Amino acid sequence: MDSAAVMSAENSCGDSLLPLRNLLNAVKCIRDRVRDGESNESNGDFNLPNFWETMTQTVKATSQEATKLSLAFSKPPLPSEQDCEVLAESIQKSILALSTIYYWLPKSEGITLRKLVREATVEVLDGVVQLLEILLSSPLQSLSQEQLTSTGGVWAACDQFAQLPRDNRTAVLHVLSSYVGMVKDALEEMNQALSEEQDPFNDVLDDDEDDLDARGNQDTYWSQSDRQLISKCLGLIKASGACLRKLSSAVNKNGKVDTPHSVTQLDDLADITREISPGVDDLILSLYPPIDCSAVDQNVCKLAAILRKTLEITRSCHVCLEADVAWVQFLEGAVDHNLQEVKSLIGGSS
Repeated sequence: MDSAAVMSAENSCGDSLLPLRNLLNAVKCIRDRVRDGESNESNGDFNLPNFWETMTQTVKATSQEATKLSLAFSKPPLPSEQDCEVLAESIQKSILALSTIYYWLPKSEGITLRKLVREATVEVLDGVVQLLEILLSSPLQSLSQEQLTSTGGVWAACDQFAQLPRDNRTAVLHVLSSYVGMVKDALEEMNQALSEEQDPFNDVLDDDEDDLDARGNQDTYWSQSDRQLISKCLGLIKASGACLRKLSSAVNKNGKVDTPHSVTQLDDLADITREISPGVDDLILSLYPPIDCSAVDQNVCKLAAILRKTLEITRSCHVCLEADVAWVQFLEGAVDHNLQEVKSLIGGSS
């Protein structure tokens, strides 16, 4: 094919893809509005089961439309401009429906639930944006690995709606479970480091005085006093994990979403517990050699304050029944005990 024919084909291709470029811009705008926008306030007749039924159907339709679009560009010849317009209109219709239905979900059903639904909706829209960008970047090629991957990404984002929590109680349980896992991983990482870490100079011959002096450099390993301090800090981290586990159990057994007040209380629990894992991470980072005792002191106090606040909110929440008061009191005592132990060691070493 001569250069004039190639240019003609490219111009024709550019014209036919105009509906897809317009669609890409539209989907980006819809995605940004969903990401940053507020849901509608409930007027009292919102029906949660109906919301989920409609959302499930719309997500399925969006997945099918993405498949249709991808298949249309899976082999030559390219769809005509008219065919592209039909495809673009069809997928835009399903995406507008998806975003509209998200806006149905009011804050009164729970901030935690709404956040999970919003994130899932944005993930679908991100997947469609990626698919469109790939189709527009290489429209004359056969089905590429990138196109297959991005199409699969839209499917996966749509499929995850089936696993989303259906109310604010299960939404809060979902996030609490993730926080339990994060704290557990952090604790295991620290224990692993303690078991593997050795004095890096332990293989130096004892009769080498210069090397013996080098052993005084504790920038790369933990001294015995460091390990004693770490063990007390790990006590506070274990209390963090226990707090999240006991709270998860209480929400699972006693959590209610039958009144706006109960829904809000569950959101309050999700909000305060969100701070626990970052607090644990900050403390653990300050425990790596060389240990800065002032940083450890600051991070221990911060984590203890988060745990106290969590337990205080738990006490006043409907999930804390009379039988739960005992573990709340026990953990309050454990937090205070471990905090004082750490402060005592830091005070004694300064």
